[in-house]
Amino acid sequence: MRDGPLTGLRVIDASTILAGPLCCQILGDFGADVIKIEHPVAGDSMRGHGHAKDGVPLWWKEISRNKRTVGLKLSAPEGADLLLRLAATADVLVENFRPGTLERWGIGPEQLREVNPGLVLVRISGFGQQGPYAHRPGFGTLAEAMSGFAHLTGEPDGPPTLPAFGLADSICGIAASSAAMVALWARERNGGKGQIVDMSLLEPIMMAVGPGPTVYDQLGVVQQRHGNRSTNNAPRNTYRTSDGAWVAVSTSAQTIAERVLRLVGHPEVIDEPWFASGRERAQHADLLDDLVGGWIAERTRDEVMRAFEEAGAAVAPVYSARDIVADEHVRATDMVVKVPDPDLGEVLMHNVLWRMSDTPGRIRFTGRPPGADTDDLLIDELGCSPDDIAELRTREIVA
Repeated sequence: MRDGPLTGLRVIDASTILAGPLCCQILGDFGADVIKIEHPVAGDSMRGHGHAKDGVPLWWKEISRNKRTVGLKLSAPEGADLLLRLAATADVLVENFRPGTLERWGIGPEQLREVNPGLVLVRISGFGQQGPYAHRPGFGTLAEAMSGFAHLTGEPDGPPTLPAFGLADSICGIAASSAAMVALWARERNGGKGQIVDMSLLEPIMMAVGPGPTVYDQLGVVQQRHGNRSTNNAPRNTYRTSDGAWVAVSTSAQTIAERVLRLVGHPEVIDEPWFASGRERAQHADLLDDLVGGWIAERTRDEVMRAFEEAGAAVAPVYSARDIVADEHVRATDMVVKVPDPDLGEVLMHNVLWRMSDTPGRIRFTGRPPGADTDDLLIDELGCSPDDIAELRTREIVA
């Protein structure tokens, strides 16, 4: 099987939960040699997140796939020195310590640039490296709250609602992988000089939430919660079927809205003057939800899906994880794949994030045990003495 397009690129993952590891996972999926740094005693805290099977952390198997792992205590001078030696061989280093931490340990941008002027340093933090909030603890939940996401999510008469998963971290991780590649491209054009990427958890999700600041600036309008409805079009909601399942309907396009109303037996509504605009349709959401929801409630999910497909209207079932892994399209397009694993035998996980016709990525191996590659990297590649590494192990500086 062909190697990925990033083969020959070396990335140091000195980050944890969740944006940094996801950024490095994406780079590793496309061929980069990713070296995962974790604490030699406590390990990476990602190992304790999510479900485990017989003590084997399942999320770790995916988020740390294609990564070699080294245990280093970066706060110890010897551990910091080993990181600098690794950084001298790397193209990208991703970290998400609180701003100022690397500098305090003597492995900040100045020292990294000294050993490797071409290094791209991706710094992920809650609020960025500068500004009044820079030194606050930063987590995805806080970004989801401050970005406007929670304010807009939930029922109109209910509380602001947070996602049940790491949304801000995931958006940031994907954005950070893009930022790293932009910086590497810039390095190719400016004589090999690296740079610092300052990435906050807050900004990517704030952009994903939409143009709220622009709307407020220009109109003085503060958008509010609308549940599953949209202010841009209707009908747009989740609807329950006669067999207790749920489906989601979207009518972002005018032609789709017309097809839906014809399908549910109310073509007369299409002739209403307000129906010609998505924004005005949204102002009649109660009526449209009653018409569409009433029709769906009398039919099973399979009947609804079949009828919408035949009508060329937009609908999707509301899936659980069980539904996802059983879906024929998910399976046929390899959105999830089975990967050999030394602990679990075989494990189903998300595939690489996008498909490329000529230089595809792939999952070479799953997340490894703590310190599995320490000797290979520090002794075989950096030329460290086995006796020195053994002595550092007794002091819990490496693992």
